[in-house]
Amino acid sequence: METQDWLVTNDGNCQGWTGLENHLETLDNQYRLYRFLTDLEDILIEFQSDRQRLQAICPLVRKLLTSSDWLQGEYLEPDPETGWSVLTLYDEPDFPLTVQTVVWLPGTKSPIHNHATWGIIAIIDGEEKNTFWQRNHQNGGVEKVGEKILTPGEIITFMPDAIHDIECIGDEPTISFNLYGETDYSQRFEFDPVRGTAENF
Repeated sequence: METQDWLVTNDGNCQGWTGLENHLETLDNQYRLYRFLTDLEDILIEFQSDRQRLQAICPLVRKLLTSSDWLQGEYLEPDPETGWSVLTLYDEPDFPLTVQTVVWLPGTKSPIHNHATWGIIAIIDGEEKNTFWQRNHQNGGVEKVGEKILTPGEIITFMPDAIHDIECIGDEPTISFNLYGETDYSQRFEFDPVRGTAENF
């Protein structure tokens, strides 16, 4: 199982990196979801830079998934018509984070999109191909920058303006743990590289 962490920059460059040392100690070996959420809130207060936040949170995501076995099986079966499912793991008014597990059926592909916030995706099972894009400000479209196939144990992080699409490859569904910051929906788009358009969604 891979344990590599990746960062996708605002211009679509995907690079390996290392998270910050975990300075938030737990009282026992079991790292529970409630403690993870509290640590996230502390990090958001401590760091104003999205890059630093990602570096601080990434090791905590790995620690959570390693020590909380129940998360490995906490997901919804995908809808056969859409090819995917989303299970929200935590939702509280005025808590500016999205915590969920996502499942994609083999062959399912997302539109090209951004998230308009920072994001972290940890692969639990299956294989996921990420294709990275960069905005072409001359024609309003996007241009392909590169791609990466992610396998279980890998964590990929995204800066707010990063653009990508994902495809579930192989014969098994892809299961991931997804975490996102507070989304600016006015800046969230789907992109059509052929027509050179970007539409809010």
